[in-house]
Amino acid sequence: MIKAILFDFNGVIIDDERIHLKAYREVLEAACVQLTDADYFESLGMDDVAFTHAAFARANQTVDDKTTRSIIDQEHARHRSLIEKEIPFAPGIITFVKEAARKYELGIVSMAERTEIDHVLSTKSLAENFSVIVSASPGFKHKPAPDAYNFALKSLNEARRADRSLPLLPGECLVIEDAPPGIEAARSAGMRTLAVTNTVTEQLLRAAGADIVTASLADWNTDAVHHLFD
Repeated sequence: MIKAILFDFNGVIIDDERIHLKAYREVLEAACVQLTDADYFESLGMDDVAFTHAAFARANQTVDDKTTRSIIDQEHARHRSLIEKEIPFAPGIITFVKEAARKYELGIVSMAERTEIDHVLSTKSLAENFSVIVSASPGFKHKPAPDAYNFALKSLNEARRADRSLPLLPGECLVIEDAPPGIEAARSAGMRTLAVTNTVTEQLLRAAGADIVTASLADWNTDAVHHLFD
């Protein structure tokens, strides 16, 4: 039985992968590094540091820590400017999160930096719905490694032990992802998976092993989760 739902952030909460593509392309081109659509989508699941290093490596260039941080900060600023007028929340996500929070423990498990997650959640007061938020950290291998999902489960169970509740098992967690590396990470952590085709095709998500693939969370509610996963 599903008892917790863990959401990826970019591409699931906020439908912004192509906005990140545009922002990174502009910033990297200024540094004489090209970024194609294929380059970007083949790098899904990476944190910003790994993404930037990979971009420079494809151009046969090295990049130091200071330049890496500058590239990331510039991309974040450009991304914020592009969503300033209206944040592109994924269809149905706000309603789904608020309904799900009444029945399940919720978490966010993302390779985005925490400041970027908080910036978006604060606009709709969504943060209060999540028991745990896991963001990019030097201690985590990025997706498709399961590190971040394992840490989210550990954090949820620490809180449950403090409340004298039984710990959650991995199979009692449903992960919602939009990209193959995230699906693979969740499966490696022993969790169930629901994939949303906001970013890549149904075929790629099924090939990664998603239990169920949907076009939109606007079609989902807690009854659907119960009937399809329990």
